Amino acid sequence: MKNFQFLPVMLSMTLAVVGCGSVRSGTNDIKAKAVEPAPDAGFIQHPELQSKRADLPFQKVWIKPGFDKSGYRELIVAPVNTSYMQQMDWLHSISSANILGDVKKDTEELAQYFRSQIIKKFREDPNHRFSVIDYARQYRYPALQLELALIEIDPSQSVLHAMSWAGPPGTGTAVGVVNQRRAAFEARLRDVQTGEVVATFADRDMQDAGPLDLTRLTWYGPAKGIMDRWAEQFVQIANRKPGEMVTDPLPFTVRPF
Repeated sequence: MKNFQFLPVMLSMTLAVVGCGSVRSGTNDIKAKAVEPAPDAGFIQHPELQSKRADLPFQKVWIKPGFDKSGYRELIVAPVNTSYMQQMDWLHSISSANILGDVKKDTEELAQYFRSQIIKKFREDPNHRFSVIDYARQYRYPALQLELALIEIDPSQSVLHAMSWAGPPGTGTAVGVVNQRRAAFEARLRDVQTGEVVATFADRDMQDAGPLDLTRLTWYGPAKGIMDRWAEQFVQIANRKPGEMVTDPLPFTVRPF
């Protein structure tokens, strides 16, 4: 859940800098206060090794001590795992088989979209940091495999009520997640040659959905926009130089005037 007690502090800081208008921050600290990390889903074997790093945008990170990414030239992006999405509390409240089927179908399509966006962003990378290949057996140079799992997508409030199972405002099992506009993933980075996991990442993020935003008409809201941002951040991390910070934009827009 968002920690709203920090909002006055963030607004004050924003107003002091810009005075008025729409403002977005590039600091990871603000996101850390605004978006609570998702509970560990189980895709990462040793989540207790992860920690928050101020120089990276993801909320939980572990990198094998001594790991050097500079020697790797190829990347495989594995199909995105969606099995952990079946554990979401709100999904268990759906009584209609048709709606449940639609949600599961959409989830698979979102997983394919997430993977395709990561591949697209790496192939469009002007630095050509990694050459993306489709299968492990194709690698000719030292290669890494990015393995991802979608673990959470919160439904929009309007869609929940349209489904007629959210209950009146302030009631029901879905109250804690409605209109949160959040999504979360867990990821493993694996050395293709040795099979060893050399890094893990996990993040939960959120995004604006304005009153005229057509994504409000879908149960998953602006999840694709969040995935677009994650895809860009993976490329930024791949190109990151020692000591360089990869920041995360403010997950919502502040309009003081």
